[in-house]
Amino acid sequence: MMEQKAITVGVNLNNQPDFNESMEELRNLAAACDVLVVGELTQKASRVNVSHYIGTGKIEELKALLAQHEANIAIFNDELSPSQIRNLESSLQCKVIDRTILILDIFAERARTREAQLQVEIAELQYMLPRLIGLRESLGRQSGGVGTKNKGAGEKKLELDRRRIEEKITALNKELETLVSGRQIQRKQRHKNKIPVVGLVGYTNAGKSSMMNALMETYHPTSHKQVLAKDMLFATLETSVRSIRLPDNKSFLLTDTVGFVRNLPHHLIKAFRSTLEEVAESDLLVHVVDYSNPEYEQLIAVTNQTLKELGADHIPVVYAYNKAELTGSEWPENEQDIVYVSARQKIGIDELVARIRDRIFDDYIQCELLIPFEQGRLISYFNENAHIMSTSYEENGTKLSLECKRADYEKYKHDVILL
Repeated sequence: MMEQKAITVGVNLNNQPDFNESMEELRNLAAACDVLVVGELTQKASRVNVSHYIGTGKIEELKALLAQHEANIAIFNDELSPSQIRNLESSLQCKVIDRTILILDIFAERARTREAQLQVEIAELQYMLPRLIGLRESLGRQSGGVGTKNKGAGEKKLELDRRRIEEKITALNKELETLVSGRQIQRKQRHKNKIPVVGLVGYTNAGKSSMMNALMETYHPTSHKQVLAKDMLFATLETSVRSIRLPDNKSFLLTDTVGFVRNLPHHLIKAFRSTLEEVAESDLLVHVVDYSNPEYEQLIAVTNQTLKELGADHIPVVYAYNKAELTGSEWPENEQDIVYVSARQKIGIDELVARIRDRIFDDYIQCELLIPFEQGRLISYFNENAHIMSTSYEENGTKLSLECKRADYEKYKHDVILL
């Protein structure tokens, strides 16, 4: 297949403060799709050109850049309308793709579970539906490669007419609903068992999966339930749930979800809503931040905005400023809601868990119970599910000084003697 070389194109609307970072991210997205970015064209404007996204003069500049670098793709930093794709391809005589299709491609490449694959395919079809004509011409010009490399988004799909694509979306949605309802049953069960849920959230590549692995290795060193942690965009697309049991027998569930990104395509937010709902059901969010990134404050803002869109902005948050060892400066002091950590070096993990524990285990009480000998089963229950501080044996039973869930205390107080 011909080497894929691209020019990235962006319009800086009204001097956006994060425009340069957004363009750099576009280059990273292209790299994740094995496309070599050989040049960049930007334009300042108060609004995008309705017909071609960029002005006529810039079209000529872009043509010259494509020829100069022998590039065969123009990648645009925003989602293009169907008519913009058609007009640009006609003017430039090369393949035109936008930020959305790049992200969809990465998701399609990385999706491992059936649920993630369904979500991506639905998002791709919804994106393609209004763009059939432009995309069909593009495929004729150069098959394969970015924007068309997935079996789910190749020529076959585009030969279907709109009605058949709509039918396909409906069928996929039905299959997805079945998988989602299975997970909702699991969530209800967790809720019933009153196990607190802590959700890891953050920008893509902030280190959420590394954080989950660090917690697993700290509290369950013999467990082999590691999750994939790689230094790349969108390494995690499926939700992983792990149970973390602390030395004092308190336990919580930790969920790791897909990372957020600037301008995450709305097709994807819609398709991944069921996965992202895990976030909205959490009792506490741990917002993992790549503290070594000079733009980390903007990335926090993007994540917070996405949480708002998901209706999860009311959940209490602890910030884990990860990769603190890469900043080259002195290790900062922890603040009330901010813990500085290194998931890779496992520094700051205990402090982070202490914050988590303070927030989610507020329904525990300390008490002294005398358990009659005939209720021996309760001793093994509390040994398993509570934190026993001392045990002594009296004439009429076993005396326990312990910290336990209020619900357990209420449930068993009639079977024991309260001291």
